[in-house]
Amino acid sequence: MLELLGSGLVSLWLEMAGVQIKPSDALDPLTWQSSPGLVIAPDPNPAGANTVKQYLQGLLKSKLIAQNLTQSQGIWMQSGPVLMADHQGTTPLPAASLTKIATSLVALKTLGSNHQFDTMISATGPIVNGVLQGDLVIIGGGDPMFVWEEAIALGNTLNKMGIKQVKGNLVITGNFAMNFQRHPLLAGQMLKQSLNSKTWTRPAIYIHSIMPKGTPKPQLVIAGQVKFTPQSNPQQTLLVRHRSLPLKQLIKEMNVYSNNEMAHMLADSVGGHQVVQVKAAKMANVPEAEIQLINGSGLGQENRISPRAACAMLMAIQQEAAADQLNLADLFPTSGFDHRGTMQHRHLPAATVMKTGTLRDVSALAGVVPTRDRGLVWFAIINRGPQITAFRQQQDKLLQSLVQQLQIPPHVPNALTPHTAKSLPELGNTNRNEIVFKS
Repeated sequence: MLELLGSGLVSLWLEMAGVQIKPSDALDPLTWQSSPGLVIAPDPNPAGANTVKQYLQGLLKSKLIAQNLTQSQGIWMQSGPVLMADHQGTTPLPAASLTKIATSLVALKTLGSNHQFDTMISATGPIVNGVLQGDLVIIGGGDPMFVWEEAIALGNTLNKMGIKQVKGNLVITGNFAMNFQRHPLLAGQMLKQSLNSKTWTRPAIYIHSIMPKGTPKPQLVIAGQVKFTPQSNPQQTLLVRHRSLPLKQLIKEMNVYSNNEMAHMLADSVGGHQVVQVKAAKMANVPEAEIQLINGSGLGQENRISPRAACAMLMAIQQEAAADQLNLADLFPTSGFDHRGTMQHRHLPAATVMKTGTLRDVSALAGVVPTRDRGLVWFAIINRGPQITAFRQQQDKLLQSLVQQLQIPPHVPNALTPHTAKSLPELGNTNRNEIVFKS
């Protein structure tokens, strides 16, 4: 990519777009590479600006917003280094779950796309005739998606090792959550239930029914209680190392369902929301004032992001993902590929990669849409007002109108084509349970 930028193709692209620049204004490739949100010229084609103008007029006409609330709506639209539309685009606004874009960016950069969180399973006593003479200890490592399937697979692995009963307690320590429940005792109760199929209730029964045919039902009886301790016993014996899904899949699931608990745990794993805020602004090359966070999920009006910063962070993620032969579609829901979570009931142009954000009076949408005449168009729309469903419909129509004017590309660009045909993660795979204990 650097070679292409350095060869003058950026200047050629701008000329094709009708933007006249002097040779001295040509982009330095290193500057471009480190400046995802860099804008050096306005767009001479009014399609973007006109579409946004009509969109805002439509909100007023339909009384979705009052005249005095026009300035509380934020929109940014950009293609390459060309700015297509800007309405309050640099103003930090309550962005709801667009905050997860920042969490995704910093987690990807800090941990790497293939990072896996380890959950260690240990014992405080010997195993005699299938009975663990002590406690079963779970040492959490921050796995944000340890769910029923993973627990069932863990139970089957312990059964495979010959462990059928635990005389002592189920002890939780470290950063452990199950089914997005971060309270250690509540998470531990669910884990205890999942390890013994005779105690299953409807949720566990259903999950097992959709797991691969032939998946065994674990039978591990824990005689004691669920307890929490902040410090693990140094004398315990390590039995199993459970590895989470790779980070790239965790980020995708978090964004598909806009899962707040996963976002909190991922933000914690890189140092917390303040670290996310600072690093995201630096990587996106926007002022820190345009990204103001109080957590990693977006819960709360105090999480404020400008539309420009949302677009710049998405571009930064695309660059970061490319280093691992990935792209944005591998990390966020994509129209025509994902049909679940936040993509349901949306009517977006084909191959639109997006992230939604919703609070009581916030409806946000950011992402990238491919076009024939402008290539990849990065966009962010932040609406303020109580009519959430109507705002979503108007956002979809805005993008449809834009693509109608700029034309549908002849094929989905490689930059927005997911690298796997499977959209569902492989939860409950026992291959991620490494048996460490040797009897």
